[in-house]
Formats: sequence, C-alpha cells, structure tokens
Amino acid sequence: MKWEISKEFDFCYGHRVWSQELNVEFALDDCLMCRHMHGHQGKIKVSLESETLKAGMVTDFKHLNWFKKFLDDVLDHRFIIDSNDPLYDTLLPLYKNKENLLSYEQGYKTPDMELLKNEPLHIKELYEGFVIVDFVPTSENLSAWLLEIVQKKMSKINVHVPKLEFWETPKSKSTVYA
Repeated sequence: MKWEISKEFDFCYGHRVWSQELNVEFALDDCLMCRHMHGHQGKIKVSLESETLKAGMVTDFKHLNWFKKFLDDVLDHRFIIDSNDPLYDTLLPLYKNKENLLSYEQGYKTPDMELLKNEPLHIKELYEGFVIVDFVPTSENLSAWLLEIVQKKMSKINVHVPKLEFWETPKSKSTVYA
C-alpha cells in the first residue's frame, strides 16, 4: 500500500516573464502580457507520500508549518525577479553589483538592506520587496524550485514529496513530479 496526503497554501506575489514568446496560431494574438510586471494570488498543493505509516500517519500536517512560514516570510507580497532579466539593472540599480545581495540556502537572494540604512523609507520599501532568483519565474520554474525546497526539508524526517502543484491563477496550474 501507499498513502498520499496533501496540504494547500496561498500567497500573493508578483513577477515578470521576460522570456515570454507566443505562437499567434495558438494564442490568436501577439500580446505578450506576461512580460509586464504583474501579480497573482498563487496557490500551492504539496503532496507527501509513504508506504508505511508512523503513528497512523504519513506525517503530521503540522510538519509543513515551516513551509507556510517560508511562503509568508519570503514570497508573500514580494516581486520575484530573475537576476538575468534585462530589466534587473533598471529595477534594482543600487544592486547592479550582485555581490551586494544576500544569498540563502533555498536558492534565492535579497538586497542587503544594511546598504540602504541611510536611504528614505520609500527606497527601503522598494528594495525589500524583491526576491531574486536565477531562473525565469514562470509557474513551472517556481513549482520546480519550491519542490526542491520541500523535498530537501522533508527528507530529514524520511517523507517523500512526489509532486507539487502550483496555481498561478484559479484556472492555470503547473505540476512538477519528483
């Protein structure tokens, strides 16, 4: 036998798919709206599975509270930008030198806010709103990145993460399988 449980999470975020290309035969127009800076109410469903139960469970649902905290603290109401985005230097001019970014083990970076201690509040608020990644932040790439983060953490308690589903909108979803 095999058991699978899942838990869903919501968060708001912004991004820009600077690499978007369309085939007008299928899209019916050539409007590259995803190249614009825009936001979403994202939803994530994390699936966990096991062939054995511990205390009658795959694991306790509370064992995903750390992930909710990660989403709330790192991604919620933030703008996710690819460090290779042609607009990067325009949007983050004080961090053109990417050595002034703080790196995190989960594979993202943020501006070092210490460098902005003498800046006005509105400048600090601008920069603290960015999460910098090294990939185009499509729903497919975000779901793969988040799956890796969850897999790494849950492996510490021997829980397998077979897939992660990511809704960019209520009608548009990507799924990544381990």
